[in-house]
Amino acid sequence: MRRALALTPRNRAEPTIALINIVFLMLIFFLIAGSLAPRPDADVALVALNEITTEPPSDALVMLADGSLRHAGQMLTSEAAIAEFAGAARVRLLPDRAAPATDLVALAQGLRAAGVAELVIVTERGLP
Repeated sequence: MRRALALTPRNRAEPTIALINIVFLMLIFFLIAGSLAPRPDADVALVALNEITTEPPSDALVMLADGSLRHAGQMLTSEAAIAEFAGAARVRLLPDRAAPATDLVALAQGLRAAGVAELVIVTERGLP
């Protein structure tokens, strides 16, 4: 009596070795590419801009820390600011860091509802 031998299908192994090789080669490439940039001389001191005072643009709407608004040197209420900038193509808003967020959001919503096409809130870029 003969038994029929059943052929069991062999599972093909995933090409993990090839994947590891590719990742390793990419790692080496980025290590080399990142180190090709010339480094500045050690005796060069770069300029620091920490102590420079800046003025906001004259056409910007400035929100102070207490929530009050100023434009072109004149104090405005939020209703007057919305009426002045109604239908403007672009408004730059410079809020103080300590300005109330609820006032900022309410002003932004009021400006957008008044027809401001583009509202740009100007912020300071943080250090990396």
